Amino acid sequence: MMDCSKSILHTSSLLVTVIASMLVPTALSGNSSKGILFIAVDVKQPLSDQGPFDVVLHKLAGKEWSQMIEDYGQKNPNVTVLDPPDAIEHVNNRQSMLEDVADLNLPDYYGNSVIGFWALKLLIGRVTVPRQLVFTTDPSSIPHEVTKEGLKLPLVAKPLVVDGSAKSHELFLAYDKVSLAKLEPPLVLQEFVNHGGVLFKVYIIGEFIKVVRRFSLPDVCKRELSKIAGVFPFPRVSCASASADGADLDPKVAELPPSPLLEMLARELRLRLGLQLFNVDIIREYGTRDLYYIIDINYFPGYGKMPDYEHTFTEFLLSLEQSKYEKVLVA
Repeated sequence: MMDCSKSILHTSSLLVTVIASMLVPTALSGNSSKGILFIAVDVKQPLSDQGPFDVVLHKLAGKEWSQMIEDYGQKNPNVTVLDPPDAIEHVNNRQSMLEDVADLNLPDYYGNSVIGFWALKLLIGRVTVPRQLVFTTDPSSIPHEVTKEGLKLPLVAKPLVVDGSAKSHELFLAYDKVSLAKLEPPLVLQEFVNHGGVLFKVYIIGEFIKVVRRFSLPDVCKRELSKIAGVFPFPRVSCASASADGADLDPKVAELPPSPLLEMLARELRLRLGLQLFNVDIIREYGTRDLYYIIDINYFPGYGKMPDYEHTFTEFLLSLEQSKYEKVLVA
């Protein structure tokens, strides 16, 4: 149990933009009963003047904040930072974000099955990323580069950097190469993969994993691609109203990714990214049972959309302190 004289630290930015929607009053009162106290701090003042804290929970990046966190960590080696500013900044860049996934070289995941007297090893999942290109300047060069690299239409266009603004979450679907010149760099172009109109949001809080279904863009057939031209915006699918859980879906589309596959993926990503709080958007290529694509990673997403988030998040925070306590006993 956490010492009540200490507290979980939130930056004022997080309190306003994340905590207000993620931890409702009932959750806060429940946490207080377990010895967790949430305090908003002034990021313009030294943290050492506002603590002590057990956990720094934030959603900030930048050199000044990183230095402030580093200085506080050096003076308070037992503090837990969720998560390191450099790691957050890294995943907020959609180029480096998916390069990390590609560099994992995740092995195909096999499961065992027994049929009669035969023991079989069955492939239950492969994870990769869509092909993509990054453009930072000169939109007029985009059509040529797309042709040169052989990217297939349609293409999903996303801002290169996720900075928390509405604009950084604007998504577009491009049906022809000529229209690509209308886009505004810096951006990422990603091959669109037909996936039955459903994606899987995998919420990760430490070692806890929860996956939910969300409605996504419908599949694009070749006939449609030949008749439509232009670049069209499409809505975000992160909102709870886009939930596909409980909908009357094709079982082949609705089937969740295997738990062992998600556990392996979450474990590898936690290590690679250096993050504890994030979610992963995954799609399964339509017509396959085992080919999955990671299309986006979001740091500290809106956990309020995740079922039973209050209990899960509280237990996660308490587990951090329990882990520290056990290490002290061993030492």
